[in-house]
Amino acid sequence: MDLEKFMNDLEKKHPGEKEYLQAVREVLETLEDVLLENPQFETAGILKRIVEPDRIFMFKVPWVDDNGNVQVNLGYRVQFNNAIGPYKGGMRFHPSVNLSILKFLGFEQIFKNSLTTLPMGGGKGGSDFDPKGKSDHEIMRFCQSLMLELWKVIGPETDVPAGDIGVGGREIGYMFGMYKKLAREHSGVFTGKGLNWGGSLIRPEATGFGAVYFAQEMLATKGESFKGKTVALSGFGNVAWGAAQKINDLGGKVVTLSGPDGYVYDPDGISGEKINYMLELRASNQDIVKPYSYEFPGAKFVQGKHPWEVKCDIAMPCATQNELNKEDAENLLKNGCICVAEVANMPSTPEAVEVFLKSKILFGPGKAVNAGGVATSGLEMSQNSMKYNWSREEVDAKLQTIMKDIHQACVTHGAEENGYINYVKGANIAGFLKVANAMMDQGVL
Repeated sequence: MDLEKFMNDLEKKHPGEKEYLQAVREVLETLEDVLLENPQFETAGILKRIVEPDRIFMFKVPWVDDNGNVQVNLGYRVQFNNAIGPYKGGMRFHPSVNLSILKFLGFEQIFKNSLTTLPMGGGKGGSDFDPKGKSDHEIMRFCQSLMLELWKVIGPETDVPAGDIGVGGREIGYMFGMYKKLAREHSGVFTGKGLNWGGSLIRPEATGFGAVYFAQEMLATKGESFKGKTVALSGFGNVAWGAAQKINDLGGKVVTLSGPDGYVYDPDGISGEKINYMLELRASNQDIVKPYSYEFPGAKFVQGKHPWEVKCDIAMPCATQNELNKEDAENLLKNGCICVAEVANMPSTPEAVEVFLKSKILFGPGKAVNAGGVATSGLEMSQNSMKYNWSREEVDAKLQTIMKDIHQACVTHGAEENGYINYVKGANIAGFLKVANAMMDQGVL
């Protein structure tokens, strides 16, 4: 396959969609050996088909604010690939949401979901609606208006949305409630539901917990662990909250959090009541972390910067795409970082990834590291199908097993002759093969 020609042709079809094109290139660059060993994939046009969504829904979402003014946002659902199961992926509410970002997220979701070994295809959705500063009533009216269009194209065996940036338990509740009224059924069409109406234990913590379990496996390949290690996190939402909890459980010390306004450095470590305070920050519905430094005077707030300049042993970006650039990567290496585990989706720029891979440090890509969130969503779907709930311990045990299996799949396909494990290559190949073979079995669709 001529990668450059393929990418040039794709860019002509989808000009300006930089995040989507970046995600496609990142995957295809690692598949050369697989494609040479499996010429049937080219004959069946697998690559041409897998990079294009099955369908995209785009619609207006009119709603009335508390002042009686009519507002209009855009809603999207990208149903990317359902070769191994119903479309599955979150809904993101943020002003930055556009088709390129949702296509990148949906494309990544195909392989992430495949890695879990659970029967879930890839999809993504959302809106450019900004929940920040909105009242509960405004958010409810927006979610209900969105569902007037979205409910027609989702379902427990068709497309199962979940939360993402800007979409937590409150938003899932409002959307599910409207779906239930319109569809006249109480089913497992959403994941991330409330515990008293079909949700799963550990789901809020799952992405963070799973990422730490994966990083723990990575560290073990070098005879290391979290015990006594200093960890830099970005973000301050559910993902960072779950990661901070589990890192503390395993003996590590979390020293940073971040938001769009800057980062907090707390040399004493973020544990106990400080972790609980993260939830208060998130519940404030504001994109700020500065109040942390007021609440805990030993902490320092650094305006307008990312935490990757802080000395740490392990870095776990938990915020958003392309938040860690080449300079950040070089700073981490200079400060002695031995492991970078991407907890957000594609948080490192291609230049940063190149720095990490060339240096041969432990580097885990988001589609593998953060798969614990969607894996637990899959477990929630299973519980909904059985009309049964597992205990916290049962869900956590299943999550740990899934993350260990994902790590082993990455090692199997990513181990190089010099002993280095290229987790990027391993995750992409493992995720791709399952989907590609399913597409082969099902014919040209």
